[in-house]
Amino acid sequence: MLELLTSFWRPLIEILFIWVLIYTVIRFFQGTRAMQVLLGLIILVVVFLAAKFLELNSIIWVLSKLFAVGVVAFLIIFQPEMRRVLARLGTTMSSGFLSKGGTIDEIVRACDHMARHRTGALIAMERDVGLKSYIESGMMIDAKVSAELLLSLFDPHTPTHDGAAIITGDRIACCGSLFPLTQMTDLPTSVGTRHRAAIGLTEENDAVCIVVSEETGSISVSVFGKLTKALDLEDLKKILEGLFKPVENKNVFKDFIDANRKLFQFHGKNPQK
Repeated sequence: MLELLTSFWRPLIEILFIWVLIYTVIRFFQGTRAMQVLLGLIILVVVFLAAKFLELNSIIWVLSKLFAVGVVAFLIIFQPEMRRVLARLGTTMSSGFLSKGGTIDEIVRACDHMARHRTGALIAMERDVGLKSYIESGMMIDAKVSAELLLSLFDPHTPTHDGAAIITGDRIACCGSLFPLTQMTDLPTSVGTRHRAAIGLTEENDAVCIVVSEETGSISVSVFGKLTKALDLEDLKKILEGLFKPVENKNVFKDFIDANRKLFQFHGKNPQK
């Protein structure tokens, strides 16, 4: 009886493990340029299996040699992503986001002030994928998040005004960081550099970027390469809480869905700088 149960559960556990592994890899690379490379590798594997089934020896020989070199190529291509995943294993999001007067409230308060005074700003909030390489490109701070500090960093008279501030947990890791600009060619000419940098960063990882327009004072958020503009403070807070707040009750999902339903009404309009 024990052997029968073992023979039944063992393949089930293996299938479940493989499924979770594949799903996790796809979710991790989703929305990044590496996803296209991963899809190419999957296509080559499918072609290889088909060639094995049809006994196409020439194709099997070519792909076998290609896969032998592909192991090294895979490590080189996905080295930044693999490093970020390993660095983030076992880490959890800081509870400072949730406390009254915590990180989210301070960010919203700073965005409110900058929007009313039309002070341009770009704030990146780290999630599961680390932003260490971008943090190292800026000026290290490692200070607790506060609205006053964010306002001073984006003051037009400071050298850090044109760069980005990166928030890790409940601390500002750095300021003056530079992000890669998106390579999207179908964006309207009215989209400014800050918005392009926000889209470019979120195309490569799961960070959340908040942009305050210097020209219009509007607040925008970019997640997974999607930019949504003209947010009010209530929507901004709901989005941040929906992305960072632990699942405590079903109202979290309702608030997040309601906020994003309203956001998608704006998506597709021409973002302003």
